[in-house]
Amino acid sequence: MPLLIVALIVLIGFGMTTSGFGEAATFMFSPDWSKLNGGVILAALGHAFFTLSLGMGIMMAYGSYLGQEVDLIKTARTVVILDTVIALGAGMAIFPVVFANNLDPSAGPGLLFVTLPLAFIDMPWGLAFGTIFFALLTVAALTSAISLLEPVTEFLEERTPLSRLGSAFVAALATWSLGIAALLAFNLWSGFQPFGFNVFDLLDALTSKLMLPLTGLAVIVFTAWFLDSDDVKQELGLGPKGRVLWHYVSRYVAPIGVIVVFFNSL
Repeated sequence: MPLLIVALIVLIGFGMTTSGFGEAATFMFSPDWSKLNGGVILAALGHAFFTLSLGMGIMMAYGSYLGQEVDLIKTARTVVILDTVIALGAGMAIFPVVFANNLDPSAGPGLLFVTLPLAFIDMPWGLAFGTIFFALLTVAALTSAISLLEPVTEFLEERTPLSRLGSAFVAALATWSLGIAALLAFNLWSGFQPFGFNVFDLLDALTSKLMLPLTGLAVIVFTAWFLDSDDVKQELGLGPKGRVLWHYVSRYVAPIGVIVVFFNSL
């Protein structure tokens, strides 16, 4: 991951040499306040769930392996800051190439595989650097897949006779099968549309619009209302003021916010 960040910094440096850098900076950092409304704020909250891996079990998996000496609040704050900085860095690596080549900036995640090859073509040693970058990106994707798989693997290991290896194999096979089904939705199974969705869109709707916010809500409610409050506050290392803030935010503000985002997504 540090190597991927170094590669990202190099790409930002290359973006600064293109004719589209100024336009990209304006596009990203000059807000149009007339577009800021409740829908945008709710969309941002929904995106925060996705980009911070909330409601997926990833943070539970990572957290379960942390030692008692780790400051959870500080760690969470670091994750949020790094996530935001790297996301902005990715934008400044991609959008200068987008504007320099007159591409559509609203094309979505696919821009990564359109703009960066164009950048590597124009860079010295671009072929070698591009190969290294996409190899690192593949590693990043695999680490995300492994952390997503961990809660399922651990659940199977604890609740079934399966060993750790067997649990990992079953979970990976099930995930791989769903991935193949989603892939086939664009070709052989394109005519199969339960509830008016193809398989890919159905899985996307079920996970992002239903399972993600509902799981996040369940975690918040369970932590705030059912876990021993003294244990939670001790784990988080909260002082008197922090305990009062945590009490009201976790019990009332956060659940209401998630419920609003959930109904907006529907």
